[in-house]
Amino acid sequence: MISIFSSSKYKNQRVAVLIDVQNLYHSAKAIYQRRVNFKELLDTAVGDRQLVRAFAYVVTTKTGEEKPFLEALTKLGIEIKSKELQEYYGGMKKADWDVGLAVDAIKTLSLVDVIILASGDGDYVPLVEYLKNQGRRVEVIAFGKSTSSKLRETADDFTDLDENPKKFLIKG
Repeated sequence: MISIFSSSKYKNQRVAVLIDVQNLYHSAKAIYQRRVNFKELLDTAVGDRQLVRAFAYVVTTKTGEEKPFLEALTKLGIEIKSKELQEYYGGMKKADWDVGLAVDAIKTLSLVDVIILASGDGDYVPLVEYLKNQGRRVEVIAFGKSTSSKLRETADDFTDLDENPKKFLIKG
């Protein structure tokens, strides 16, 4: 089934935004030595369409230093999905939300016309292909300099945050 909404952006589209916080955080830090302005990111992603759900996938630490950041996201109407940083014997650390984000995207399918993925991670290409095969429009918003070229090609639309870094970044 192909959705009538699959080719363009329309005011009556129902939208879900899934934000891979770690991916965007590390891209902004590596490229610009700054932090992401998530309010601008969300406003730009949604535009004048109907936001149904917005999720932020975050990793928490034992120190809790990210608490003010999480509260700021919540005030924007973003639902927080958190996972504690796993520390393994020998010092290796791991925190990965790829599967959780994919499951939420699939669970949200029936509620929306458009899934917006805020990440440049090429691991999401199979997810994007699946969502499109389900008749949904899939848009990606991320820093072009650190976004997988395959992800850009697979998405219906790509918004490059590098085109207007002043809008999408804050000091810190």
